[in-house]
Amino acid sequence: MSSIRGSRTRLLTVAATVAVAAFSLTACNDGEGVRNEGSSAGASSTASGSGSSSQEDAKKGAAGSESATDVPAASGNGKTGTGKSGTSGKKGVTCQGSNTKTVAAPLNRPVNHMLLTVTNTGSSTCYLYGYPAVRFGEAQSVPPVIEDSKPQAVVTLAPGESGYSSVNLSAADGSGTNGHTEKSLAVHFQGRTADEDVPSAAHPALPAKGAYIDNSLKVTYWQQSMDDAISW
Repeated sequence: MSSIRGSRTRLLTVAATVAVAAFSLTACNDGEGVRNEGSSAGASSTASGSGSSSQEDAKKGAAGSESATDVPAASGNGKTGTGKSGTSGKKGVTCQGSNTKTVAAPLNRPVNHMLLTVTNTGSSTCYLYGYPAVRFGEAQSVPPVIEDSKPQAVVTLAPGESGYSSVNLSAADGSGTNGHTEKSLAVHFQGRTADEDVPSAAHPALPAKGAYIDNSLKVTYWQQSMDDAISW
């Protein structure tokens, strides 16, 4: 009999323990599952840390992309370069008598005009700065430039290309003075700055009868196209 009571007592004790445990679990349940308040802050911290890490990685990635953009594309592929000086890959130089060919040809229209054509005979791009400083015969000064003819950009000649300037030799209406004929012409070139020395001039041939000039002599700035040059 005492053995049966002992067994019942143990069963009741176990049942009570199970009930208490169940009550504890129910108290911790928020109705949507087991609540883990202790790990919430940790998870939030982890999420925040992960977000911060992602932002840092994004910044690093962006910085890496910017650096890559600064590197010229295909700069070392062994193909022909596409630098500012053109397909030759060489630095541009100033056009002058030694790297160009200059031709002086009289024009029918406009009357009393001569066209100067300068062709780049070198292997690098060259630049025609300003206007031609022309000297007919033994002249001690050069004629003025027509200011309104100044182009918006420096005339740039790749190898084989030409630039132009027209020379107004004499007044069409005969109003000019000191008219005379000259048999020789020197064309001097200008540098990028006034201090640049451009030693080599061109000496294009004039027509056999020479060129008649008077005190109305003037020139245009160098032009990229012939049409622009002869429009003055």
